[in-house]
Amino acid sequence: MVCAMNKSGGKSRITTREIVIFPMLSVILFLGDLLMDWAPNVHFVGMLVATYTLVYRKKALFPIYIYILLTGIYAGFNAWWVPYLYLWAVLWGAIMLLPRNMPRKVAVPVYMVVCALHGLTFGILYAPFQALAFNLGWKGMIAWIVSGFPMDVLHCVSNFFAGTLILPLAELIRKIDSRAVRS
Repeated sequence: MVCAMNKSGGKSRITTREIVIFPMLSVILFLGDLLMDWAPNVHFVGMLVATYTLVYRKKALFPIYIYILLTGIYAGFNAWWVPYLYLWAVLWGAIMLLPRNMPRKVAVPVYMVVCALHGLTFGILYAPFQALAFNLGWKGMIAWIVSGFPMDVLHCVSNFFAGTLILPLAELIRKIDSRAVRS
């Protein structure tokens, strides 16, 4: 059984229910990404990562990394895949740092903007690995960022609108999974 420390210093075990739920959430991430492959940088991964983080907090890393593993198994563990190991953790971390008790009127636009910023900075976050892996140097890395910026803008816009679904989906998951971690 996998364990993590909770706030009081005790162990917070992953439950049997979570062992079943987290792979299902990962498959939703994976299939949502796969089904939107026809529209580059338009997908629901960022929105779902934010939603899972709101509901499951630290434990959201389980479905996120299962999704990353599934993506590697499906598309190959090539150089493009390595940044996924940290790119989605950046969004998870940003959501974790936000106050949990924001009023709904504030939370909705905040989550939309955070998701949009993650989409906009995706290429920038990806670039250092590309530069190291392919020996691009500083100028090559900047050129890579600039050439990909239009796609990052598209990613930003799609994430912004997908972000409208974060709170309603988080509420739905909490309602369905009444034992979801709320701390």
